[in-house]
Amino acid sequence: MDTVVLLTCTGLGLGALYFLVASGLSLIFGLMDVLNFAHGALLSVGAYATWWAGTEGGMSFWLAVVFGTAVGTVAAVLLELVLIRPLYNRPRDQILATVGVGLAVPALLMGIWGADSRPFPQPAALSGTVGLFGAIVPVNRFVLLAAAALVLVALRLFLSRTRYGLVVRAGVEDRAMVTALGIDVRKAFTLVFAIGGAAAALGGALSGLYFGSVHPGQGTSLLIFAFVVVVMGGMGSVTGAAVASVAVGLVQQFANYYTAAGLGDLSVVVLLAVLLLVRPRGLTGRLA
Repeated sequence: MDTVVLLTCTGLGLGALYFLVASGLSLIFGLMDVLNFAHGALLSVGAYATWWAGTEGGMSFWLAVVFGTAVGTVAAVLLELVLIRPLYNRPRDQILATVGVGLAVPALLMGIWGADSRPFPQPAALSGTVGLFGAIVPVNRFVLLAAAALVLVALRLFLSRTRYGLVVRAGVEDRAMVTALGIDVRKAFTLVFAIGGAAAALGGALSGLYFGSVHPGQGTSLLIFAFVVVVMGGMGSVTGAAVASVAVGLVQQFANYYTAAGLGDLSVVVLLAVLLLVRPRGLTGRLA
């Protein structure tokens, strides 16, 4: 029983991390039709900015997380303004450009801080464990779950209750009509990119809690599973991404434990294939 509880908590923590990455990816693709292969680079930027602020910058852990998230958000805005905006009508060039950024950022991080993993600073309060139904569960798993829940609620409120959320949804359906009404859709799209980048950077800032370290390729490896989550949840559905993240995290953890090591990744691919055969548009296939 204690093993099942531990695997469940660990799988939910990993799923929460996947959701933080996939939520922004799903939001950007669903609302802006931009397949952002540089999204993992934003996660790496957030992770390294948090690590730097907590070690060399001398900031407290939570202040370092805020700093890392802010740096990732700024990087996302610059990415949209400089690279994505001129290519909105050229999707093929978008893919090539974002793939290039996704490869360049880890190489830059590697050139500055080296290819080795860097130990991630963790406060004493988050480095301990807590007893749950006989299992000893790391506290940081619950931190990831809380962060993912807050992001999910915030994104749903943004899409359904805020003016910019409604403008973006309308702009996707008929951009010319929204522009004719005097609304600058470009600003709303930049805001969406900033929100997506902030979620990815927050995922990077908290990924060090889960893995205990940061390394240049961390964002790239997590981006793969984030794409799986987005496809499984339904393109553009934040709620679907949340459900798919839980499923992927749990399947991966249980398969790795009860089968040979490494088969968890294969199990996720099989799960994706079965789901697409049953529901080609994913769990929801809609916004929000």
